[in-house]
Amino acid sequence: MISLLAVGVSAVFGVKEVLVAAEAGSSAMMSMNSNSSYTRIAVELQPPAARITLNNPPLNVIDIPMMEELRAALEQIETRPEITVIVFAGSERAFSSGVNIADHTPDKVRGMLADFHSVIRSVVSSGKLTIASVRRHCLGGGAELALMCDIIYASPDSVWGFPEIKLACYAPVASVALSAIVGQKLAAELLLTDRTLTGDEALAAGLVNGLAGDPETLVAECVQRVSQLSPAALRIAKKAFYAWDSMHFDKGLARAEQIYTDELMKTADAHEGVAAFIERRRPKWVGK
Repeated sequence: MISLLAVGVSAVFGVKEVLVAAEAGSSAMMSMNSNSSYTRIAVELQPPAARITLNNPPLNVIDIPMMEELRAALEQIETRPEITVIVFAGSERAFSSGVNIADHTPDKVRGMLADFHSVIRSVVSSGKLTIASVRRHCLGGGAELALMCDIIYASPDSVWGFPEIKLACYAPVASVALSAIVGQKLAAELLLTDRTLTGDEALAAGLVNGLAGDPETLVAECVQRVSQLSPAALRIAKKAFYAWDSMHFDKGLARAEQIYTDELMKTADAHEGVAAFIERRRPKWVGK
């Protein structure tokens, strides 16, 4: 869930309707925009799709302000019946390199985990179809955000990884959800040995649904298909599809978060790993 890159487009839906420049007469759009002034994300609506673009250059690090904006945007989008698809995207350089390491210090980590996992739970519980459009770096918490979307389209040059272990930490969301997607053995290799996957490897592993030089072309095709479907049926079918997984995911994430705060963050190595990264030096492990 950590941002570890140092360690380790054209409109998709036709004419874009941007929240900060809504068309005259779209009172609902104006109402949504008036509730928040987004600085870390951009939100665009073109029914049946809403698009949330991570906007914290250069690598779209997910800090606490971005978490708050993501949660607020998802809460508002969920109330809009004309929206049936939510697309998450980054930039051409990175989907996201992960969660801000500075927010993993002992005085901030508990609140940060609560905020980030609140975003993840909002994605998981959404009645909309969620799609991640991934280019280049997709690491740590960024990979966890993409992982929890219903569908992932990516570029062949995308890079996937959960390198938290290099800082004596781990990715709670991926620890709970990754095995069901790619299998236990590959998940263990990714989470416990800092292995990364290329776009082709992620496709072969079942982590992504499709690859394209411009993944937005695959997103557009998917949105077009969904636009022909009943929003009510889609919402209920998605609820049934995840009925079993959702029960186990919620309990598993709560347990993984508890282990993180009550056990991991009491180790000297976890504090050393975060401090060493911030201070740009090699960590000195003591094994406790």
